[in-house]
Amino acid sequence: MFKGNISKMLKQAQEMQKQIEEVQNQLSDMVIDAESGGGMVSVKVNGKQEILELNIDPDAMKEDKEMLEDLIISALNKALSKAQSDSQE
Repeated sequence: MFKGNISKMLKQAQEMQKQIEEVQNQLSDMVIDAESGGGMVSVKVNGKQEILELNIDPDAMKEDKEMLEDLIISALNKALSKAQSDSQE
C-alpha cells in the first residue's frame, strides 16, 4: 500500500516536470516588443525576461546622455513588465 503511494507520487512528479519544461520552452519562444521616445529606442525580450535585442535610432544618439539612458530604461521596463504579465497568462 505504501509503495503504491510512492509510485503514484513519483509519476505525478515526472508529469509535473514535463509540464514545467513545456512552459519554459513556451516562455523562451514568446517575444515581446516595446519602444520609447516615439520609436527612438526599441527592445525585444522573451517570456523569460531575457533581452533579445536593443535598437537605438541614430538620431537618439544626438540627444544628451541622460535622455538616452531614460529612453533605454523606459523601453526595457515596458518590455519586461509586459513579458511578466504575458507569461502569467
